[in-house]
Amino acid sequence: MNSPSASVEITSLSHDGRGVAHDAGKAVFVAGSLPGERVKLGQRRRHRNFDEAEIAAIESPSPHRVAPRCVHFGVCGGCALQHLAPDEQLAAKQGHLLEELRRTGKVEPQRLLPPLAGDPWNYRRRARLGAKWVGKKGRVLVGFRERLSPYLADLRRCEILAPPVDALIDPLAELIGSLSIKARVPQIEVAVAENATALVFRVLDPPLPADLERLRLFGAARGVRIHLQRGGPDSLELLAGDDNPLTYRLPEFDVELAFEPTDFIQVNAALNRAMVSRAVELLAPQSGDRVLDLFCGLGNFSLPLARRAGEVVGVEGEAGLVERARANAARNGLRNVEFHSADLAAPVQAGSWARLQYEAVLLDPPRAGAREVLPVLNGPRVTRVVYISCHTGSLARDAGLLVHESGFRLTAAGVMDMFPHTAHVESLALFER
Repeated sequence: MNSPSASVEITSLSHDGRGVAHDAGKAVFVAGSLPGERVKLGQRRRHRNFDEAEIAAIESPSPHRVAPRCVHFGVCGGCALQHLAPDEQLAAKQGHLLEELRRTGKVEPQRLLPPLAGDPWNYRRRARLGAKWVGKKGRVLVGFRERLSPYLADLRRCEILAPPVDALIDPLAELIGSLSIKARVPQIEVAVAENATALVFRVLDPPLPADLERLRLFGAARGVRIHLQRGGPDSLELLAGDDNPLTYRLPEFDVELAFEPTDFIQVNAALNRAMVSRAVELLAPQSGDRVLDLFCGLGNFSLPLARRAGEVVGVEGEAGLVERARANAARNGLRNVEFHSADLAAPVQAGSWARLQYEAVLLDPPRAGAREVLPVLNGPRVTRVVYISCHTGSLARDAGLLVHESGFRLTAAGVMDMFPHTAHVESLALFER
């Protein structure tokens, strides 16, 4: 039987950032605890094979425990690891990556890449913030959901959002609360570019003229662009601010990319620059090489690769991103790169791009991984593959296929702290024939 108010030792971190202990032979996931600590368990939720618990008291703290910077930490689910020193966060993420590669892929890298890390605060340039009118509180809440809860956390500011949005949580809540449709604005999408900040308000009912005026005044006062989205992506409407494209630069490659406020871009600008540089360095394209960039998006990797390779072919499933990738190539005067639209979540069809021969391939798939496109990597001239991953499980699965079935070796792998203070693990791997 599990002990009431048990004192347990935390032995490891789970993949969602909770401490793992055992009580009477049963695993217990303890929010807010760290490996090496001894804690007394508080409130407990019991399940058949494991329990979840809160901390009643920390009897022996970890030397790596630090004071969280955010007053909302522990309630807001946007961060899971602010109480752990940043270097130790990276070490834990590297451990998760290696564990997953061994367990799922039955592979191990020949060498570890030094972790990529930057400023752990105010890094997030893209986010979707929930919004909800809560009658019992008499106010609108704006922000991320509570930890392990479907409800929005009651936030006042956010320490991981990039300026100026970090300080706009309260003002946005007040703004939405002043609208006639305050109960019909469920989301605000944030895009902080180098030349402007855009806020996209999802509206389920048409705003009244007075609402539109309040939104315009807010945009002017705060120096941000205001967009409305009444339906799908095609319904995006600029309400306040200039209509020049949002942009970010990759200075090492003299590349500037333009994007729409709802487009996917990497959330961490500094880490994106470091990641692109490392990927190009590892892929090492030569002036006569043809390089394939799968899941290429706006051209985040394709355009820098085109500065080094003879030819680059980018493939992406979302037609709008393909269109903007082509425009970005033209924007940067790059004529040795072409883009194709294809469903990369389905078995690869015999499109013109799939029939070409490549010396090197870059993969940057979504969480589901790249299993369906791996046959393309079997071309006789493909000698190097760089795989960017946002999910260690799918990377490990695909690494196993590349190593055990396609004749590659896992030369190097490492983590990138794209999302500091969260349990999210972004990683990069190099495969060579």
